[in-house]
Amino acid sequence: MRLGVEETLGALNAALGPGGPVWFKETRARHLRVRDFLAPRRALQARFGDDQVPERVVHAIVGLQGPGVAPVLSCAPTPAGLALQLRRSAVFERVLGAVAAYAAPTVPAAPGPRVVLHCPALRGSPCALRLSQLRAVLVADHLARALHAHRVSVRLVPAVRDPHMPTFLQQLRVDWPAASERAATEALRSRALAELTPARNAEALPSGALGRVCLKELVDERGRTTGYDPNLDSCLVTEDLLAVLAELQQAVQDWAEDSSLGLAAAPDAGTDSCMVVHVVSCEEDFQQQKLDLLWWKLDDQAPLRQKHLVCGPVKVAGAPGTLTAPEYYELRHAQVCKASALKHDPAWMEIFRVLSVATIKFEMLSTAPQSQLLLALADSSISTKGTKSGTFVMYNCARLATLFESYKCSVEQGLYPTFPPVSSLDFSLLHDEHPSPPQGEWLLLFNSVLPFPDLLGHTAALPRTAPGLHITARTEMVCKFLVQLSMDFSSYYNRVHILGEPRPHLFGQMFARLQLLRAVREVLHTGLAMLGLPPLSHI
Repeated sequence: MRLGVEETLGALNAALGPGGPVWFKETRARHLRVRDFLAPRRALQARFGDDQVPERVVHAIVGLQGPGVAPVLSCAPTPAGLALQLRRSAVFERVLGAVAAYAAPTVPAAPGPRVVLHCPALRGSPCALRLSQLRAVLVADHLARALHAHRVSVRLVPAVRDPHMPTFLQQLRVDWPAASERAATEALRSRALAELTPARNAEALPSGALGRVCLKELVDERGRTTGYDPNLDSCLVTEDLLAVLAELQQAVQDWAEDSSLGLAAAPDAGTDSCMVVHVVSCEEDFQQQKLDLLWWKLDDQAPLRQKHLVCGPVKVAGAPGTLTAPEYYELRHAQVCKASALKHDPAWMEIFRVLSVATIKFEMLSTAPQSQLLLALADSSISTKGTKSGTFVMYNCARLATLFESYKCSVEQGLYPTFPPVSSLDFSLLHDEHPSPPQGEWLLLFNSVLPFPDLLGHTAALPRTAPGLHITARTEMVCKFLVQLSMDFSSYYNRVHILGEPRPHLFGQMFARLQLLRAVREVLHTGLAMLGLPPLSHI
């Protein structure tokens, strides 16, 4: 079984006895010089009073064992609290001896719940797509990838119908289905006609409208306590609105196996087991609330769990608010091409497109989706020297690829031997030669490789049973993680010469380092795949 940060924290907190969690994982290099986990002094005083932590508790912590629990080297009181250090060589050996287990999400034994992801922004054309709607599209795509990776059966709605939308989504590396045929609306139309309220004062109905349906009773019955807008009193029913409902209805009723992934539907395959998540921009939320209530009104089998993941507004610094999604993409693509003006080979065109999309996705997804997003459109946001951009992440991905290609070429030239079995590597050789900043290798393993499966799990976690209409998702976590990983790798790579002189007595440390960077590379590739981005071999 793989080691886990959450398993280790759980065991450490349990060892302190009843009470809330106390321990936390250190992340900063200066703290990792002396400890890996800390139980703060004030938290311990609240648990044990002014007395010291009992010796039996400290002894139990040092001897901690269990599934996924990392081996402990020492645990001692310090002015900051109870400081714990792991047996680092043993952790290196366990993790780097099973890289695949840490570079992939933890897959549950049984299929997860069923989720319909509905993104209303995809019903229009690309030229009408506002930046806030583009943000919702990218959040929905990223969330779908994370859920699929955890064996959650996902249906994506709507299937896009605009003839230009599939090409634009392909440019953005968004994986979304295209429409084949329309869902039948006859049953919904019949029910709607029976529910129509009499027209007031000979109200003139727009073309395609059937009439109004009263929603006030539903709002009073189930809406007020869950967060629906109390001003929702009626909904104008149109043929287009019925088509939207019919597609959602079909996605729930005709749940099919995802044959491409070999995933079957959950055992409790009734509509009550299904969760519908409407990923909407803040401008679309009110209209989507009407649609929720109308669905319940017209369909007795509509899922009880409908949640809204509302993406906050997107503001553009120094530019009009009318910038459309295609204009935003073209701007970023032009900036990438300009920054690489000397590279006109056609082979670079695909790299430029990938860098443009990486820039956009990291800008749109690095902020928690419910928060406001401020975009700066200056050229500096696509520089490889800036440490916050998608371009910087892709640059370091290419550096890793170049490193391993250099090693391969050196082997072919007879400078280095072929890579030995991982079981024969001596990971006690992993330590920095330079005193400042310290622990670069441990920093990479402890902050990037070891916690990665837990991070993917948090990204795919949806609060299915949480009360209320609105939910949050942690779709910003992967981007932030990849940026920090790239910063840590870049710092380490700039300080440490990985492929040293071809002397036999240096090969042991070189191979241990290469295996660590193999793990970093695999984690980086998996994280990029969650964003729909391919790894780059050069920039």
